[in-house]
Amino acid sequence: MPEVVIIGGGLEGCAAAWALAERGVTDVVIVERATVGDGGTGKSSGVVRCHYGVSSLAAMATRALDVFENAEEVLGTDVGFHQTGYVVGVGPQNVDALQASLADQRAVGVRTEDIDRGEVARLWPVADLEPFAAFAWEPRGGHGDAYRTAQAFAAAARRSGVQLRQGTTVAEILVTGDRVSGVRLADSSEIHADRVVLAAGPWSVPLLAAHGIELPITVHREQIVLIDPGRDLGPVPVFSDLVSLQYVRPETGGEILFGNSDLSVLEPADPDRYSNQATESFLDIAVEKVGTRFPGLENAAIASTYAGCYDVTPDFNPAISETPVDGLIVAAGFSGHGFKISPSVGRLVADLVVDGKSSIADIPESDFRLSRFAEGELLTSPHPYVGAGQMR
Repeated sequence: MPEVVIIGGGLEGCAAAWALAERGVTDVVIVERATVGDGGTGKSSGVVRCHYGVSSLAAMATRALDVFENAEEVLGTDVGFHQTGYVVGVGPQNVDALQASLADQRAVGVRTEDIDRGEVARLWPVADLEPFAAFAWEPRGGHGDAYRTAQAFAAAARRSGVQLRQGTTVAEILVTGDRVSGVRLADSSEIHADRVVLAAGPWSVPLLAAHGIELPITVHREQIVLIDPGRDLGPVPVFSDLVSLQYVRPETGGEILFGNSDLSVLEPADPDRYSNQATESFLDIAVEKVGTRFPGLENAAIASTYAGCYDVTPDFNPAISETPVDGLIVAAGFSGHGFKISPSVGRLVADLVVDGKSSIADIPESDFRLSRFAEGELLTSPHPYVGAGQMR
């Protein structure tokens, strides 16, 4: 029987398999109900940044960059990472929080620096920057392709001996006494293992609930708009606008991807049945926000839209954790952060499987413990942004 079963062949499950193989644990089976990256992974907007107020998340993001930047060497293939840089801007009420957050980020190795309005204007010449009071710049930031990255993790893991079973649905996690003993599949067959990693996004919730374990996740439909800028913008960076609460990034074909950073009101959804198109009201929001921030895009037009689902926890941060069932580890609730930290998520999961604790001091496993929700000790930034609370 395998040593480890991983439920979920999305980005985090495949990253965990890759990281386990890196640690010499190759008797692993990934069980995926559809195909690799078929769920939320394929709908990721792919932004890569280290700008987090939570130090452990910033540490995860900056360590993940080593994998994105060296993907051909580490994973054996290009994963579509474009190092355009990342700029974030805040209004006057958030300048102190920005500076405190940048100091904490630098303390865990993030390359980030203050940048003035003139420099941002050179990066984004079509933007109205008047409302901003301060900016930060990450030269190592950019955007990537979550689907290609998941495929690369899976391929690297398989080369090391990990098995991948696609089109295979897990119906139940098996528990004997107080210890996990494997999984039961939808066809009633069983795979026995001493360790099970549950990395199935929102589909993780009922599998845990069957054993009396609560994973507090709200499934949120996240809408994305692709915009034809009507002109050649050149090599613009990712721009996170914490004044009007939006982010934009270039697409490889010259379009601009727009996302709404205001998650103060969630749009609950069924992850198996939701509209894959933006609503008219969301298009109005996109047109207003992009038009206000980028008045130089006089001939811009909507190119297309799509939607995905976030698995959102009460603090907008994931559970990467042992559970009350011995040998059962969960990695879910990524709340839109999963792509940029995925290599580090895989390594933390591998650490929990092998050692029961994190191997990296800046990424303590206690930060991501599942029990924090019941304890009321949420993982939040010590320097929150006024009006932009979901920017973690």
